[in-house]
Order: sequence, then C-alpha cells, then structure tokens
Amino acid sequence: MKLCGLLLIICFLLSQQAHAVAIRASADPVKDERPITAKDREHWAFQPLAKAGVDATLEKLSPPQSPPADDATLIRRVTFDLAGLPPLNTDTKTGRGGDREKDYEALVDELLASPRYGEHWAQWWLDLARFAETDGFEYDAERSRAWQYRDWVIKALNDDMPFDQFVQRQIAGDLMGDEAATAFLFTVPDMPDLNNQSERRHVLLNDITSTVGAIGLGLTVGCAQCHDHPYDPISQADFYRLRAFFDNTVLPKERKPLGPSVRVFTEGVPASTVFIRGDFKRPGPEIKPAIPRLFGSLEKPDRAAFAQWLASKDNALFLRAMANRIWQQHFSKPLAAVPGDLGHQGEAPTNPALLDWLAAELPRQNWSLKKLHKLIVMSPTYRQAKLPQRRLTGEMLRDAMLAVSGQLNLKAGGPGVRLPMPKEVSDTLLRDQYKVTPDVTEHTRRSIYIFARRNVRHPLFDLFDRPDAQISCARRNESTTAPQALALLNSSFAHDTAAKLATSLSEKHGSDTQALISAASRLCLSRTANEAEIATGVAFIEQQTKLASNFQGALADYCLALLNSNEFLFVD
Repeated sequence: MKLCGLLLIICFLLSQQAHAVAIRASADPVKDERPITAKDREHWAFQPLAKAGVDATLEKLSPPQSPPADDATLIRRVTFDLAGLPPLNTDTKTGRGGDREKDYEALVDELLASPRYGEHWAQWWLDLARFAETDGFEYDAERSRAWQYRDWVIKALNDDMPFDQFVQRQIAGDLMGDEAATAFLFTVPDMPDLNNQSERRHVLLNDITSTVGAIGLGLTVGCAQCHDHPYDPISQADFYRLRAFFDNTVLPKERKPLGPSVRVFTEGVPASTVFIRGDFKRPGPEIKPAIPRLFGSLEKPDRAAFAQWLASKDNALFLRAMANRIWQQHFSKPLAAVPGDLGHQGEAPTNPALLDWLAAELPRQNWSLKKLHKLIVMSPTYRQAKLPQRRLTGEMLRDAMLAVSGQLNLKAGGPGVRLPMPKEVSDTLLRDQYKVTPDVTEHTRRSIYIFARRNVRHPLFDLFDRPDAQISCARRNESTTAPQALALLNSSFAHDTAAKLATSLSEKHGSDTQALISAASRLCLSRTANEAEIATGVAFIEQQTKLASNFQGALADYCLALLNSNEFLFVD
C-alpha cells in the first residue's frame, strides 16, 4: 500500500473511531473546546529546540560508523544526491592528482551551482505540494499554466532563495509581490464542474489547510476536520481557524479551473465558521483566523502574518519537520521515522540532539538550503562507506538511462512534455485528452518536465512508486515487484536505450571489446571494471555475437544487462 495514501486511510479510520465514541463532536465545537494544558505541550516535537553547545558538530552528534567510502562510490553518491544524474563528466577519483579534500569540495560546489540541482530537488518539494498538471477525478482536466509553478520551484531552489521566504511566498506570495508562488495552495485535486459549488469550496479549503499543516508543521491537522484530533492537542475549531486564513481565496460559484495563483476576494465571501462534524451543509459558530492554540497567537491574524510565523526561526516544529525531511533525502531514513507526523502517533527521533541541531542550523546558515546540503555532504558521516542503500526513483532511473546513452535533452522549463503512452494506457483516456508532444527531441527531456497527470502516470514512474498527487507525500513508498524487472528487461524504452548506448560506445571505441566494456562500466556504474568483469563481458559478447551473428546487437545486450544490474539501479 502506498505510504502517502496510508495516511489518508488512517485519518478516515480515526474519524470513524472518533464518531463511534463521540469524541468532541458537539453542536458547538468552540464553546465546548477543551483548553490547552501544560501536559499538551510536553510532547517532544512541541518543545523549544534544545540549545546545542558551541562546539557541537554533525560528526560529534552522529559520528561515522564505518571507514570512508572509496572515491568512485562517493562521487556517484553525491552526484545523484545533489543533481539526480550519474557522474558522466567526472573522473572516478576525487583527488584527480591534486588535493583530495579540495577536489571533492570543488565537485560539491559545482553540483550545487548547476541547474541540475534545482531540477532534482524540485521533485522532493513537488511531492510534498501534491503537484500535478490536471484536476484529477473523472475528467482529469488539464491545467494549462500549472507548469509555471513547477518552474518557479526549480528557479527558486537554483537561486538558493532563503528557505523561509521559499515557504512564505507559497502561502502568501500574492501579498509579497510574488504571485506565481501561491499556486502551491491550489495544486489540490479539484472538480470545477461539481454541481454543488459550496461543497467544492469546502473540499478545496479543507485540502489546502490539511496540506499546509502537514508540510509546515509535520502534523496530521486534517484529522481535525470533523472532530477534535484524537491524539494531538488540535481541536476542530483550531482546524477551521487555520482554514480561515484561506477563506477569501475561493468563491463558491467560481466554476473555471483554478489558475496558477491565488485570487483574493473582498465580496461574497461566506463568514468563517466551524462546520459541525465537517459537514459543509452544517456551518456552526463563526471564528476568526488564528494559528492552533498550542502555538500561541498572532498579533495580526492575516495570511501574510501566518506565513511569516510558520516559516520562522522561532517555530521549532517547522524547523524540525524540514530538517527531518532534508536528512531523509540524504540518508534514505529520516531521524523521526514518520516525516508526515511528528505528533503523538509518530515516532520520536532516534537522535533528538542531532535533529534539533540540524533544525537550528538552517536559520544559522541564513536559510540557505545549499549551505545545509554542503554541510551534510562534506561531513565524514555522509562520506563513510556504509550508508543505507537507495534505489533510484522512477524519474532518476529514466534520466540516468537517457544520460548514459547520450540522449538526455537538458532544455529547461516550459510546458510539460507529453510522452507516447503504451496503447493499453492511452486507451483508458478520453478522446483527445492526451496529445503526444509532436517534437520528438522533447521526449528525452528530464523527467521533472514530463507532463504530470493525476489519473495516469507514465508507466515507468508508476512502477517505481511515484505518488499519485492526491495528497502531500512526505516519503515515497519503495516497492519491489516483478513488473519492475520485466519493464527494465523487456520494454521498448529499455531496449532502445541499450541500443543507443551501444552505438555511442562503438563510435568511440570501434570493436575493441575490452575498451567497450571498460567504457560501459564507467558510464553505467561510475567505476572502472575489474579484470573478472572484463573477462566475463568479453565472453558474453562473443557468445551473443555467435548466436545472433551481430556484434552490435550483442553489445546492446551487454548494455541492457548493465542497465538491469542492481549497481545501476541503486546508489550506495
């Protein structure tokens, strides 16, 4: 079961449980609201950040448990980590005849300065933002300008926009002179033609509120839509106070698909209320915009003030949630095991001192994600030999296959590219719903620029656990299934890639089998082939050539074997 969908099911089951035992489901959720107590604030995630000593470092808080990684492993690891691509143009030695430490640092700086960095890390944020370029539901109508938000995220990350501003602008950028950023709020699934527009408005606003709470606070605030949260000190009234910050951005009779940015309405906006049992037909007592009572109050209760409070150095929960997610991206495992829930139903961090130190480090680094990335990847902790092995995502796998075969088109930005779909997939779509991009050179662009449809994902992405963009996804599932292996071994994409890789190798090395095998290993595995591998490869190609009477076909089969190897699919 997909992890992102699991949270939704859990919330639903908790909702049913709550209704069964009548948990805070009164006719007046404000009047009957339980006060916040000192005990409510005792949970580890709600505490202020621990003050680390002046000599605290990542290595002291989390020392390496194994010797340093060899050069080839480290280069491949950090290149995929920061750019999402294999290290095609880098020697397999970090020293390259010079100072090993300085050369590695130069490589890190080069990767962080590359446009590839923003393209890679944008997918992390787009997973959280439940980004897609269609509405979802039955008609899955296209949003013609949704790609502008995707490009905004990429540019903001490449420009190293201070991370507090990066988050704040997505919540209130229209009030800060950066309107495009606020498309974040409306990347929500939507049914523009729903007969009851009051219901549509209700669902949209609840989704926006749940997503902002999940990303910004790392809490399942959406579980308080119908009743007080069963585990965390967030009341139903707290949920609708939080929602009230966004109430003037959606009107009930606005039937057109939402554009890429927020519209603020001053007339015709219904009063902000609590909805009894979450029923849009049962508005309850009126409420004013406010942050959950657990966190205090705002002097100026408007959306801009909320955005500034949310992403601030004084919001320990926000800092912990983001530090936990960044650590997860570098080390595969978050410090707190459930990154989408730091509340009572989540798990305490395995290393709370390290999590708090990282959380405090982000504002100490002037909110620079690039500086925090560099701090992590330059550390002995990151550079040790044994880290959790990570499988490439579907997007990274496709990009790597295109890169090693010399096909990758690095054109940046613009409308999403529509790739050809297998007939069994295209037949499920409505007539004229999906028109393949006619320019075939566009078909080899990076996966971040592939058109993101909610109801039908690209088969390779679907097989390798891309989330469905229905809700915010803090951690992707990582399944192991037979169709994954079959697709890499038998699909036309895999065979075409292997053939193009073989052609590219032959153009450089002719029919020198040993040179071909060595070059293929450097491209696909980012290391030099050893003697045994060369001997095995020579024997394989000779045998395949005899069977097919075609040296080029035999070389393509060898390339296909490399593309199917665990060493290509995983990063150590």
